[in-house]
Amino acid sequence: MPADHIAVSVKGVMPTANGCAVFLGTDAKAFVIYVDHSVGNAIQMTLAGVKKERPLTHDLIGHILAGLGARLEHVVINDVNGGTFFARILLRMENELGKKYVEVDARPSDSIVLALQQERPLFVARAVFDTVEDMTEILQRVLQQQADEAKKTDDESDEDQSDEKDEPSDEEDK
Repeated sequence: MPADHIAVSVKGVMPTANGCAVFLGTDAKAFVIYVDHSVGNAIQMTLAGVKKERPLTHDLIGHILAGLGARLEHVVINDVNGGTFFARILLRMENELGKKYVEVDARPSDSIVLALQQERPLFVARAVFDTVEDMTEILQRVLQQQADEAKKTDDESDEDQSDEKDEPSDEEDK
Protein backbone atom coordinates (compact mmCIF):
# COMPACT_ATOMS: atom_id res chain seq x y z
CA MET A 1 0.00 0.00 0.00
CA PRO A 2 1.42 3.38 -0.95
CA ALA A 3 2.19 5.72 1.96
CA ASP A 4 -0.35 8.24 0.70
CA HIS A 5 -3.22 5.70 0.92
CA ILE A 6 -5.15 4.54 3.98
CA ALA A 7 -6.90 1.17 4.07
CA VAL A 8 -10.59 1.52 4.96
CA SER A 9 -13.59 -0.76 5.26
CA VAL A 10 -17.34 -0.36 5.13
CA LYS A 11 -18.42 0.35 8.71
CA GLY A 12 -22.14 0.65 8.06
CA VAL A 13 -24.89 1.37 5.54
CA MET A 14 -28.08 3.18 6.42
CA PRO A 15 -31.02 4.30 4.31
CA THR A 16 -31.66 8.04 3.95
CA ALA A 17 -34.46 10.01 2.31
CA ASN A 18 -32.53 10.26 -0.97
CA GLY A 19 -30.49 7.05 -1.01
CA CYS A 20 -28.08 5.47 1.45
CA ALA A 21 -25.28 6.69 3.66
CA VAL A 22 -22.23 4.45 3.40
CA PHE A 23 -19.85 4.84 6.34
CA LEU A 24 -16.22 4.08 5.47
CA GLY A 25 -13.21 4.29 7.68
CA THR A 26 -10.67 2.90 10.07
CA ASP A 27 -10.92 2.16 13.79
CA ALA A 28 -9.93 5.79 14.43
CA LYS A 29 -12.13 7.69 11.97
CA ALA A 30 -15.23 7.14 9.83
CA PHE A 31 -16.67 9.29 7.07
CA VAL A 32 -19.77 9.04 4.93
CA ILE A 33 -20.43 8.82 1.21
CA TYR A 34 -24.02 9.19 0.02
CA VAL A 35 -25.10 6.80 -2.73
CA ASP A 36 -28.36 6.02 -4.53
CA HIS A 37 -30.71 3.33 -3.17
CA SER A 38 -29.81 0.68 -5.76
CA VAL A 39 -26.08 0.83 -5.06
CA GLY A 40 -26.70 1.04 -1.32
CA ASN A 41 -28.78 -2.12 -1.59
CA ALA A 42 -26.03 -3.80 -3.64
CA ILE A 43 -23.49 -2.93 -0.92
CA GLN A 44 -25.79 -4.27 1.81
CA MET A 45 -26.52 -7.48 -0.13
CA THR A 46 -22.81 -8.05 -0.72
CA LEU A 47 -21.97 -7.46 2.95
CA ALA A 48 -24.75 -9.86 3.97
CA GLY A 49 -23.64 -12.51 1.45
CA VAL A 50 -27.03 -12.59 -0.26
CA LYS A 51 -27.10 -15.02 -3.17
CA LYS A 52 -28.92 -13.59 -6.18
CA GLU A 53 -30.99 -15.59 -8.62
CA ARG A 54 -29.67 -13.57 -11.58
CA PRO A 55 -26.58 -11.39 -11.84
CA LEU A 56 -27.00 -7.70 -11.10
CA THR A 57 -24.94 -5.04 -12.87
CA HIS A 58 -21.99 -5.30 -10.49
CA ASP A 59 -22.02 -9.09 -10.77
CA LEU A 60 -21.98 -8.74 -14.54
CA ILE A 61 -18.98 -6.41 -14.41
CA GLY A 62 -17.14 -8.91 -12.23
CA HIS A 63 -17.96 -11.74 -14.66
CA ILE A 64 -16.75 -9.67 -17.62
CA LEU A 65 -13.47 -8.86 -15.86
CA ALA A 66 -12.93 -12.54 -15.04
CA GLY A 67 -13.79 -13.55 -18.61
CA LEU A 68 -11.20 -11.11 -19.94
CA GLY A 69 -8.58 -12.37 -17.51
CA ALA A 70 -8.54 -9.11 -15.55
CA ARG A 71 -8.37 -8.88 -11.79
CA LEU A 72 -9.41 -5.94 -9.68
CA GLU A 73 -6.28 -5.16 -7.64
CA HIS A 74 -7.72 -2.42 -5.45
CA VAL A 75 -9.91 0.67 -5.30
CA VAL A 76 -8.77 4.13 -4.26
CA ILE A 77 -11.13 6.95 -3.36
CA ASN A 78 -8.74 9.57 -4.60
CA ASP A 79 -10.54 12.91 -4.51
CA VAL A 80 -13.46 14.85 -3.08
CA ASN A 81 -14.79 18.09 -4.48
CA GLY A 82 -17.84 19.84 -3.06
CA GLY A 83 -19.08 16.67 -1.38
CA THR A 84 -18.66 14.57 -4.54
CA PHE A 85 -16.18 11.73 -4.19
CA PHE A 86 -14.09 10.26 -7.00
CA ALA A 87 -12.45 6.86 -7.25
CA ARG A 88 -10.04 4.86 -9.35
CA ILE A 89 -10.13 1.12 -9.92
CA LEU A 90 -6.79 -0.55 -10.58
CA LEU A 91 -7.10 -3.62 -12.81
CA ARG A 92 -4.36 -6.13 -13.55
CA MET A 93 -4.44 -8.22 -16.68
CA GLU A 94 -1.99 -11.00 -17.30
CA ASN A 95 -1.83 -13.27 -20.34
CA GLU A 96 0.61 -14.76 -22.84
CA LEU A 97 1.56 -11.26 -24.01
CA GLY A 98 2.57 -10.11 -20.55
CA LYS A 99 1.24 -8.14 -17.63
CA LYS A 100 -0.69 -4.90 -17.92
CA TYR A 101 -2.18 -2.53 -15.36
CA VAL A 102 -5.15 -0.38 -16.23
CA GLU A 103 -6.52 2.41 -14.04
CA VAL A 104 -10.19 3.27 -14.55
CA ASP A 105 -12.15 6.28 -13.31
CA ALA A 106 -15.28 5.17 -11.45
CA ARG A 107 -17.92 6.25 -8.98
CA PRO A 108 -16.88 5.31 -5.44
CA SER A 109 -20.24 3.62 -4.90
CA ASP A 110 -19.74 1.19 -7.79
CA SER A 111 -16.09 0.74 -6.84
CA ILE A 112 -17.04 -0.22 -3.28
CA VAL A 113 -19.46 -2.90 -4.50
CA LEU A 114 -16.86 -4.38 -6.86
CA ALA A 115 -14.14 -4.36 -4.18
CA LEU A 116 -16.47 -6.05 -1.68
CA GLN A 117 -17.66 -8.66 -4.19
CA GLN A 118 -14.13 -9.54 -5.23
CA GLU A 119 -12.75 -9.25 -1.69
CA ARG A 120 -10.18 -6.67 -2.73
CA PRO A 121 -8.74 -3.79 -0.69
CA LEU A 122 -10.37 -0.39 -0.49
CA PHE A 123 -8.16 2.65 0.07
CA VAL A 124 -8.66 6.37 0.54
CA ALA A 125 -6.04 8.92 -0.45
CA ARG A 126 -4.55 10.45 2.70
CA ALA A 127 -5.43 13.95 1.44
CA VAL A 128 -9.09 12.94 1.19
CA PHE A 129 -9.09 11.12 4.54
CA ASP A 130 -7.55 14.14 6.27
CA THR A 131 -10.16 16.56 4.87
CA VAL A 132 -13.40 14.60 5.43
CA GLU A 133 -15.43 15.15 8.57
CA ASP A 134 -15.10 12.46 11.23
CA MET A 135 -18.52 10.81 11.54
CA THR A 136 -17.51 8.15 14.08
CA GLU A 137 -19.89 9.38 16.80
CA ILE A 138 -22.83 9.48 14.38
CA LEU A 139 -21.95 6.00 13.12
CA GLN A 140 -21.87 4.66 16.68
CA ARG A 141 -25.29 6.20 17.42
CA VAL A 142 -26.75 4.75 14.19
CA LEU A 143 -25.34 1.29 14.90
CA GLN A 144 -26.68 1.45 18.48
CA GLN A 145 -30.11 2.53 17.21
CA GLN A 146 -30.13 -0.33 14.66
CA ALA A 147 -29.13 -2.80 17.38
CA ASP A 148 -31.88 -1.50 19.68
CA GLU A 149 -34.46 -1.78 16.88
CA ALA A 150 -33.31 -5.31 16.03
CA LYS A 151 -33.57 -6.32 19.71
CA LYS A 152 -37.04 -4.77 19.93
CA THR A 153 -38.12 -6.68 16.80
CA ASP A 154 -36.68 -9.91 18.22
CA ASP A 155 -38.45 -9.33 21.55
CA GLU A 156 -41.77 -8.67 19.78
CA SER A 157 -41.29 -11.81 17.69
CA ASP A 158 -40.60 -13.82 20.85
CA GLU A 159 -43.77 -12.38 22.46
CA ASP A 160 -45.84 -13.28 19.39
CA GLN A 161 -44.55 -16.84 19.48
CA SER A 162 -45.24 -17.02 23.22
CA ASP A 163 -48.82 -15.77 22.65
CA GLU A 164 -49.37 -18.44 19.99
CA LYS A 165 -48.33 -21.15 22.47
CA ASP A 166 -50.74 -19.81 25.10
CA GLU A 167 -53.75 -19.78 22.76
CA PRO A 168 -55.65 -23.04 22.28
CA SER A 169 -55.55 -24.39 18.77
CA ASP A 170 -58.70 -25.22 16.82
CA GLU A 171 -58.01 -28.89 17.45
CA GLU A 172 -58.05 -28.37 21.22
CA ASP A 173 -61.46 -26.63 21.02
CA LYS A 174 -63.15 -29.70 19.56
